[in-house]
Amino acid sequence: MPGASLDELQAFARRRSPGSHDAYSEAALERTVQEYLGHRPAPIAELSLEFDGRPVWSVFDALGDDAAPFVRGRISLATPPPDGTAWEWLVPFRSIDLNADGSVDLAPLEPGPARRAIGRFALRELYVPRSRLEEEAGDPVAAARGRIDRLLTLPEVAELVRTAGVVPLSATLLVYRSDDRVRFDLDLVSGSLLRDRRAGRLALSRRVRRPPRLAYALDGLVARGELSAYNARALEVLSETHGLSPLELGQVLGSVREFAASALDALAARGLASLDRRTGVYRPRFDPILPRATAPRDEALPPLPNPQLRTSVLELIAAADARATCPLCGDSLPPNWRGIVCARCDAEVRDHPEGAGPA
Repeated sequence: MPGASLDELQAFARRRSPGSHDAYSEAALERTVQEYLGHRPAPIAELSLEFDGRPVWSVFDALGDDAAPFVRGRISLATPPPDGTAWEWLVPFRSIDLNADGSVDLAPLEPGPARRAIGRFALRELYVPRSRLEEEAGDPVAAARGRIDRLLTLPEVAELVRTAGVVPLSATLLVYRSDDRVRFDLDLVSGSLLRDRRAGRLALSRRVRRPPRLAYALDGLVARGELSAYNARALEVLSETHGLSPLELGQVLGSVREFAASALDALAARGLASLDRRTGVYRPRFDPILPRATAPRDEALPPLPNPQLRTSVLELIAAADARATCPLCGDSLPPNWRGIVCARCDAEVRDHPEGAGPA
């Protein structure tokens, strides 16, 4: 699928928002596109799209056609790369069928049966046309136009773009499988699938696969728009690890350490991260998210027999992880270590005349 030029994006905005896309808005759209192109990841392969059985030459032409229903779709790659470094942190696929009930069929890159999952879209990189008068007057209607507070199905994406007149620059497809969640960033400007931001910057061994229920709750939090775009990306990266330092996060997001530290501090202030001051590592916290994902809305939870007892499984795991340090020197204990103190301190205690005990 060929990409969209700036002139095509300007024409799309004029058609969908004729009263708001003036010369002031055109200049703002140009700046937004330039900023987006400056920080987007590298493309992997060119996209090939079909909606309701019809191949799409331009996604903006299809969105501009109000007669197109956008009930079903297919996302495929014109020339998919072989299964290798280009797919790092991603799941290689040949095609993804978007079904009318919100499910998706993910066909693997290698010949084999497709896997059924749940699919939702997140729109974060977009432009909302606003004229100079609307901007200066602080029009609340214009400010609310294009506001997204949830994850979307394919028909909801088309309805939002058409009714609000927004210009989507990218769309993130979130696929919730039975055991994990994978994401695909679709660049609508260049018409390509983008690499994961962590590829080549963070070792794949650092990945922690979260349950799809927890991932869906976290994606819903991000979709509400309460976090800035940078802080949202920081939360997504942090949530799939056991912890990151500001330097590591800055390398993943392509920014300086200070920006990453500010984002992590903002997440910690919201209870979404905690700082280990001994190591300078920020760890993800899911306490503000889990009640929405697991607790029934209208059912009161039974009180704890002791207020100081913590029954959250994730909190117990985090506490065990925090205890995996030597109580004498504070060094991290190696995996599966069965001793109470580290080997160095254990040797010092055994060698010390006053520390030796009976055999």
